[in-house]
Amino acid sequence: MTFKNIVGNDQLIERLRETICGKGVTHAYVFEGDYYTDKLAFANSFAKAILCETNKGTGCETCISCIKIEHGNHEDVYYAEVTDKGNTKDEEINKLQIRLSNKPYIGERNIAIIKDADSMTLKAQNRLLKTLEEPQPGTVIILLSNNVQNLTQTILSRCVVFRINPEKLNSEKQKFEFEEEIAQMLLENEPFYKIKLRMNGILKDKEASMKFLDGMERVYRDLLILNTENSRLYKKTDVNKIVSHIEEARRDLQIGVNTAYSLKNMILKIGG
Repeated sequence: MTFKNIVGNDQLIERLRETICGKGVTHAYVFEGDYYTDKLAFANSFAKAILCETNKGTGCETCISCIKIEHGNHEDVYYAEVTDKGNTKDEEINKLQIRLSNKPYIGERNIAIIKDADSMTLKAQNRLLKTLEEPQPGTVIILLSNNVQNLTQTILSRCVVFRINPEKLNSEKQKFEFEEEIAQMLLENEPFYKIKLRMNGILKDKEASMKFLDGMERVYRDLLILNTENSRLYKKTDVNKIVSHIEEARRDLQIGVNTAYSLKNMILKIGG
């Protein structure tokens, strides 16, 4: 996959192309997107566009650099997994720093892609900050995040932050009927056992739960924008508090807390 295969992000891709071709690539980026948005594929496409030997700015899929990135074994592209089976791996940041302190093996750039960057502990973020403040020449660090609010302001202030749109939209108005139903049940103060019964199908599925949280967050954020009958029943502070509960559940899932417990805890805090 290269930039030409990605839909729904034309303006962002064109901006990145201009940056690459104009030799204005900076040392740190944050790519934010919903759980089901393939941020890693986007980051890999960005890396290809930077390192491509024949079609810089887009990527070709046929040169050695593009092929190696596609297979995840390019010598100058490092992937950091900061979470593993419920444990935040602070040592991964240390490994990343050691790798970035060395010169690239075959090219002029070291590219580091940090998956689930918003699940890093404060300790890990503070450690990463040192690298962001004094990067080696040619370094490009890409942080992948579901929600930049979980990253410290000191990290964000040293990165260029971009929002990646999901590819599969229905006329830019993706429907979240199930999430809207749960939100309505909460609004009507339905008893917890009824809400739990309705959610039974996703309580043991982490991926489905993450998508559910994305949908819930969109439903409640829409209340701040749209002038509907339901939106008039919420205060802005109430919606912000609900969104914070959703984000707390998302962080719990990212660090390996039991899926059912995380969602039940969120529903009870919201008011189920």
